[in-house]
Amino acid sequence: MRQRPIPRRTPGNLPSDLSGFVGRGGELSELGRLLDASRLVTVTGAGGVGKTRLVLTAARAAADAAAGPVRPPDAGGPADPAQERYFDGVWLAELASVRDPALLELTLAEALGLTDHTTRPPRTVLAEHLAERRLLLVLDGFEQLVDETADLVRDLLRRSPGLRVLAAGRRPLTLDGELSWPLAPLDPEEALALLIERTSAADPSFALTEANRAVLAELCARLDGLPLALELAAGRLRTLSPEQVLSRLEDRFALLTGGSRGALPRHRALRTAIGWSHELCTAGERLLWARLSVFAGQFDLDAAEYVCAGPDLPVDSVLDLVGELLGQSLLVREETAAGVRYRMLESVRIYGAGWLESLGDARRLRRRHRDWYMGLATWCELDWFSPRQEEVAALVEAELPNLRLALECCLDEPEEIHLGQYLAGTLWFFWAGCGRLTEGRHWLDRTLEGDLGLAGPEYESSRLKALWVLGYVAALQGDSVASMSALYECRDGAARSENPVAGAYAVHRMGCLALISDDMTRAGELLGSALERYREAGELNSNVLMCQVELAMALAFQGDLAGALSLCREVRDICEERGERWTKAYALYVLAYAALDAGGTAEARRLLAECVAINHTFRDLVGLVLAVELLALVTVAEGHPAEAAVLQGAAEPLWDGVGMRLFGSGYFNAPRLMCQERAGELLGAERYASCARHGRTLPLDTLVERALRGPEPAPVPAGPLPRPRGTTERAERPMVHPGAKSRKPAGSPEGEPAG
Repeated sequence: MRQRPIPRRTPGNLPSDLSGFVGRGGELSELGRLLDASRLVTVTGAGGVGKTRLVLTAARAAADAAAGPVRPPDAGGPADPAQERYFDGVWLAELASVRDPALLELTLAEALGLTDHTTRPPRTVLAEHLAERRLLLVLDGFEQLVDETADLVRDLLRRSPGLRVLAAGRRPLTLDGELSWPLAPLDPEEALALLIERTSAADPSFALTEANRAVLAELCARLDGLPLALELAAGRLRTLSPEQVLSRLEDRFALLTGGSRGALPRHRALRTAIGWSHELCTAGERLLWARLSVFAGQFDLDAAEYVCAGPDLPVDSVLDLVGELLGQSLLVREETAAGVRYRMLESVRIYGAGWLESLGDARRLRRRHRDWYMGLATWCELDWFSPRQEEVAALVEAELPNLRLALECCLDEPEEIHLGQYLAGTLWFFWAGCGRLTEGRHWLDRTLEGDLGLAGPEYESSRLKALWVLGYVAALQGDSVASMSALYECRDGAARSENPVAGAYAVHRMGCLALISDDMTRAGELLGSALERYREAGELNSNVLMCQVELAMALAFQGDLAGALSLCREVRDICEERGERWTKAYALYVLAYAALDAGGTAEARRLLAECVAINHTFRDLVGLVLAVELLALVTVAEGHPAEAAVLQGAAEPLWDGVGMRLFGSGYFNAPRLMCQERAGELLGAERYASCARHGRTLPLDTLVERALRGPEPAPVPAGPLPRPRGTTERAERPMVHPGAKSRKPAGSPEGEPAG
């Protein structure tokens, strides 16, 4: 008997631990026991007490237990509770940089790897994703949105019986069933071990001796065993003796405690440690620390130099000062897909922000921060049409917290709303090309709703750009009413202000909307007109090439495969010359469509494999699911009906993230109908349904891996592909023809099959 496939587990997204975890063995055991007893556990405590490190270490232990060898379904013996409980992984959502409550649910969706293009509320998307999954969600840094976080967690726990939540914050969420566990500072031995380990890592010659043990123990006691304070002290022990560090700390203890007289000692100790580090910094280091506090999350050296430099802080001094702050553990260096970046611990950042406010320089620095990210977005838009496209996607992903902060800064000043419109519009490639439609719609709506006419006509181009991008995003979300409204407003405004480029974009996106609405005649007219307008304006970029691909789709759906091939081959050649990959993937989709019609299944598979890989790289769910649907038809044509059914099943949850399946279009739906009919005939209804059910359980990465690998050998003899009901013969119509669609598109002649 053939053994059933063993399910693959989803690992999650926990970061690796780079510096090692010291002590806390008893706390880890207790935290594991609490997670066994409750679906919501919150570790509370002062900033710097080690909440984040503890919950991440506990989460990694849970993930390691869940990732053990999976027993076959028919194996005997009891199941591993950890494997069963966290079958779908352990996932971290870092919330410290989120200030806008509207972005809370989007941030959780991003952490879970969800890409959703629909207009559904993000909470609905989260609830549906979690409803049948078993996983641990780790939440860190929710204090600034505690009420909103509590409301969301309550709702998700009620609707998702397999969900468990481990949170870290300065206060509990105060929900029914929550187990709140206050984390104490390290005991004296563990505090000393942490101080020694971190100091030795920075200075290998450092060692614990009988001569320095007493003073180091006293230093740990003075810092109340707080891990963050000990980390800061370890940074100072590179250059000062233990006696010097202790002496300086004692001299400033009373001065730097701050806060109320009734504050907890460990709260005073943390402020003491940070304030003491501040006092030990040079004037330049202090100034840079304060100015770096305007960044959200990570930043790079170029950004730090632009935002923070000035007459009192020369730009050529910033690199050395960053190195000093790194050496003192006030900055953290991180390797990312976007290169080397820096980050401040939240407690350190908050201290610096308070200092910046006291200097009266916060507003100016926020505006410089905004200006840098306006420029960054501009260059990224230009670089999107280049070989650096993948690097641009990674960079904008890494900079998203700062871009959000820049957008908020624009919205804070009504007379500068045009800057927000420009920034939200300039990021069109990220919203549409990298799976961020929902967030893009959020910012575009906000910047356009806030347009009170204060910016003046000289900024009309920014408004028009935001309008056509909104029309584009709304069309991809399936919101045709909002899309058409924005595009008509853009077209009319472009005519009034004599802006031919904005007019071309508006007409282009109207054509895109007609394409997915099955009005191929109008789509062809509008897309052709847009291409002419682009040429007259001298415009050439990914959008222009996408317009040409969409025109090719309209031609292909109407039977003109030769015209479609000519257009897409030209696009492919330009993309390869320019290093553009995102639009190229859509051209490959049309070329594969034509290859399959001509009987070239091997060529169609090759083209679609490249298409799948590119779209997965950019998180473009629309392009990915279209390619998977067509690949399923290729697979059944090759004689692998079971694998085709699996691919069709796997596409279904992807469509849930895109919106209406295949846009509700008969043309786009034709490959699915043909595949379903042929695979159903070969497998029978029961086996087809079973294979499709299995496909629906595949994680996205597994689906992509499977699509790229291709089916196993020994195919079932395929025979000719069936024709959907109502289509004409192949000599008259392309093989992939939507004759079985439920409605005739507008403009089709009476009595003739639509298309």
